[in-house]
Amino acid sequence: MKRVSRATFCLLSLAVAGAFLSSTAQAADADPSGTWKWKVTFGDRSFDATLKLKYADGKLTGAMLGRDNQESAIEDAKFENGKVSFKVTRERNGNKFTTSYNGELKDDTIKGKSESERNGEKQSRDWEAKREK
Repeated sequence: MKRVSRATFCLLSLAVAGAFLSSTAQAADADPSGTWKWKVTFGDRSFDATLKLKYADGKLTGAMLGRDNQESAIEDAKFENGKVSFKVTRERNGNKFTTSYNGELKDDTIKGKSESERNGEKQSRDWEAKREK
């Protein structure tokens, strides 16, 4: 077995540390602000989902567009280390339902899972939104 020289070990350690710091800085510099779109499918029906996000002073706010472009404000919104999370509560036919969204921001894509409850059963789906340019 070859012994690794102290200089080689130090160089490798610096390279790994640099890569880690670079990815951490990139996540810290990321900004989820903008308009995000994706397609949602329920059975044989599908529709376009639109989310508007604004990140300022460490706070994430926004709204999701629903039917007839009616906005529903997002709740419990967070953006930390490149991860986005929020909830949306909507009302239909006198019933309220809440969907939780979690995702990871990478460039102009947020990819994650949404969870909701329907007829007493929890549902989970993947979602992948693209930022409009």
